[in-house]
Amino acid sequence: MAVRRRTWTTKSGERRSAWLVDYADQAGARHIATFEKKRDAEAYHAQVQTEIRAGIHTAVGASITVAEAAANWSSWVELEGRERTTVETYRGLVALHLAPRLGLERLARLTAPRIDAFRDDLLRTLSRPMARKVLTTLKSILRDAMRRGTVAQNVAASVRIDSNRRDQRKLEVGRDIPTPDEIRRIVHAAPQRWRPLLAVAAFTGLRASELRGLPWRDVNLKRGEIRVRQRADCYLSIGMPKSRAGERTIPLGPYVTNLLRAWKLACPLGELDLVFPTSKGRISHHKSIIRSALIPAHLPPAWWTRTAEPNILACTHCGTSMPRGASTGSRTVGSNFRPKSCRPGSATHQS
Repeated sequence: MAVRRRTWTTKSGERRSAWLVDYADQAGARHIATFEKKRDAEAYHAQVQTEIRAGIHTAVGASITVAEAAANWSSWVELEGRERTTVETYRGLVALHLAPRLGLERLARLTAPRIDAFRDDLLRTLSRPMARKVLTTLKSILRDAMRRGTVAQNVAASVRIDSNRRDQRKLEVGRDIPTPDEIRRIVHAAPQRWRPLLAVAAFTGLRASELRGLPWRDVNLKRGEIRVRQRADCYLSIGMPKSRAGERTIPLGPYVTNLLRAWKLACPLGELDLVFPTSKGRISHHKSIIRSALIPAHLPPAWWTRTAEPNILACTHCGTSMPRGASTGSRTVGSNFRPKSCRPGSATHQS
């Protein structure tokens, strides 16, 4: 292993020089690295010596790209038995945010300043939570590459994106979270078939996947409790909860228990004996629940009130009445619509 200077003459007669690091790696393969300055060559020489002694050196020419390392990591995650949705999420992060920015770069050429620039680019173009997810994914990819011996170090290990807690206000009941009275109104406004689901979701805090995969054997109406032991993913497959803490027992109040007791008599039967199945007893799609249960139960804005006709809404300020769901050209009554005659700045507006 040596550092030497090479001098040559171009076709135009110009004399040039460069510094070479000529070495053999731990497998005996010869490599040459070229540098403009002697100090850069000597620094690389010292680094290579340390890595070869540790048996972790990977020459730049033999190094794989970030995209190839991401593919190796994705395969490892899948073989580890992670859920299909988790694997697809990781692949989406790589395809949308990692590959376009770093995909063609070789692992051996990555440096901490380059990762810092990558971090800054993420924060400029993505939300902070999404930028953190992408950076965490890159760290996992480099950690897996170190385990495989395709890179000597994880240059992203010290790069961080902290959560901005100072700008996060506390959630307020009545503003961010419905009050108990509002929850009962939402449940009452929903189609009768979906009232038990909305009540369980609101008063127990179950995830959507846990609601969709909940079987009757895990609902004890006598003791008034629900045991969470499984969930249904977006591919309609039944699996374990997302974590060990996900397996839990949740008490039910009398209101929810009575709703479930009445719903059990009308619940469609199926092989999986689910509490909230489709009309044919199968696992419900998440989108179907949103469309069939949540949207119809959406309460009108504060300036609309129900009239004697359940589908007619009236503005509390100007008295204008319109059918719920009626089209006004660009807005729909019931989704934050307000009559033009009662908007700030109009002649009839009342503050």
